[in-house]
Amino acid sequence: MKASLRTLVRGLLLATTLLSLEAKTSETPLPDAKALDVLAEEYAHSSFPLLREILSIPNDANNPDDVEANVVWTESAFAQRGFDTQRIATAEAPLLLATRQHAAAEKTVLIYLQIDGQPVDPGRWFQASPYTPALKQRNATGDWEQIPWSAIENYDEEMRVFARSASDAKGPVAMFLASLDAMADMRMEPNFNIKVIMDYEEELGSPNLPKAVTDNRELLAADMLIIFDGPRHITNRPTLTFGARGIATITLTTYGPVVPQHSGHFGNYAPNPALRLAQLLASMKDSDGRVTIPGFYDGISIDDATKEILRAVPDNEEEIKDRLQLGSIDKVGKNYQEAIQYPSLNIRGMQSGWIDDKVRTIVPGWARAEIDVRLVLESDPERLIDLVKQHVSAQGFYVTDQMPDKAMRMAHAKVATFTYENSYQSFRTDFDSDVGRWLRSALQRAFEEDPIQIRMSGGSIPISPFVNTLGIPAVTVPTVNRDNNQHSPNENLRLGNYRDGIRTMLGILTEPL
Repeated sequence: MKASLRTLVRGLLLATTLLSLEAKTSETPLPDAKALDVLAEEYAHSSFPLLREILSIPNDANNPDDVEANVVWTESAFAQRGFDTQRIATAEAPLLLATRQHAAAEKTVLIYLQIDGQPVDPGRWFQASPYTPALKQRNATGDWEQIPWSAIENYDEEMRVFARSASDAKGPVAMFLASLDAMADMRMEPNFNIKVIMDYEEELGSPNLPKAVTDNRELLAADMLIIFDGPRHITNRPTLTFGARGIATITLTTYGPVVPQHSGHFGNYAPNPALRLAQLLASMKDSDGRVTIPGFYDGISIDDATKEILRAVPDNEEEIKDRLQLGSIDKVGKNYQEAIQYPSLNIRGMQSGWIDDKVRTIVPGWARAEIDVRLVLESDPERLIDLVKQHVSAQGFYVTDQMPDKAMRMAHAKVATFTYENSYQSFRTDFDSDVGRWLRSALQRAFEEDPIQIRMSGGSIPISPFVNTLGIPAVTVPTVNRDNNQHSPNENLRLGNYRDGIRTMLGILTEPL
């Protein structure tokens, strides 16, 4: 269909939908699935320039200039849509609160949006820049091929926008703004007040969020919290997630000679820190991927009722393994959903010496592992960290939180530096809570099917400070495609998911609370 004809058809469909909604206002203000589909299609198209604009702003939270540029952009975007905005100062990057009151509203919904993104390695992106959004489609050989941005006018739902934060999580921000624009054009308002809290340090673990929530308890007060973040279930059906694991991180360093030494001269004499680190890490897990540190899984019990909830998630284990190209899986749980109900001990990165074209024949001076520990409600973070620390000591290492000096090196056969940070705890909300029933009803109306309900996601989002400090339930409404490469090079957003994300948010904004 030519662009001009498609635009005409979209305009006619939108006009018909608006007239239909106006005619129904006196009886029922709820747009049905067909109306929401038409609106989502139209406002996906009209908001593509907005999506491109927000993705073009660099957003590495390690760079204060990036943070400020994004704060200014979001201040303007929400002010244009009738929100009052207020910066909440922290020790580092501010948070931004946008508030909009609605007539006769009795309840307030707090919405969490993440604005920052992971750092980028431009050399591993297959485009000019991670901050220059690229429109791509698969070619005949199945590879992603860049096409002119103008082709988005006649987009196919399988096309994707490649850019840092396209899915995690500026894409959902653009979806939300587009849904607000649709609501304004429909002359409809939610029957609840909206507070939007925007986080510019999520990828750093939101280190300043807990104190900010505590210090601004009254300002952030609400009846419930919605998080627009994360990927849908692997089937790409409408999804609600009622919890997430928390996260703590450990940096573990072992030592060899004070400076790297020639491996011919000192191999077999100077202990190799990389080998010591490898042996130490290997001692923490068995061949099935289960943590062997005594007590690590204590307190975790999956009863029959919980197993029934987990079995209701329509995972295809063979498809998951095929997509990840896994010949075997860890045996922590009996299946994927069970696995993420337990705390994890993950080596997220290792470094020692040099590799590739910089390789050299040396005994390295040190070796380092970066570890993340995913947390669940039943496990105390400090206890888990202490168990790992005790295990390192039990393997014969003198454990310190400082870089060892000469005296310390000479006094102990093996030295390890162990530092850690507890970012935030897990959270979990009951399926049959008020917010659960409300969101379930909204998605049922929007898509004419029951959403998939997930007890807890494996990933971590900094929501527990809100849940614990404000005393409100929280549910995540994921919208993006699961194969989006979030945190990795070539992150992307499927345009069909972008459209359906707008439809999801319209369903929620028009659902009475």
